[in-house]
Amino acid sequence: MAKGHRSQIKRERNAKKDTRPSAKLSYARVSVQKACFVLDAIRGKDVTTALAILAYNPRYASSVTEKLLKSAIANAENNNGLKAENLYIAECYANKGPTMKRIRPRAQGRAYRIEKRMSHITIVLDEK
Repeated sequence: MAKGHRSQIKRERNAKKDTRPSAKLSYARVSVQKACFVLDAIRGKDVTTALAILAYNPRYASSVTEKLLKSAIANAENNNGLKAENLYIAECYANKGPTMKRIRPRAQGRAYRIEKRMSHITIVLDEK
């Protein structure tokens, strides 16, 4: 069991901030499954290779991820003072967002549901 008062334990846990540069896109209009195909291709790669992969990937999620990666690189250069050529993608993941429910009319008065899924995409960079 942890030692100390509950507020002290929380204070120590919250003091450990992740200082790695990152960028997050909320409510991206792409499903998590489709975003993960693109994110799996660039995970662990250096940023120049990742940008090249995203530029020639035909999926819609790649254009969204490319813009997000450029934002993370700019955050690293401006906020943390890191060089772009020394960076690699330490983490990248997509979490489930809200789903828009729409209705499609079908034969004999029935209605089918169309689910337009969203995701929250996060990219975390680190130095080599």
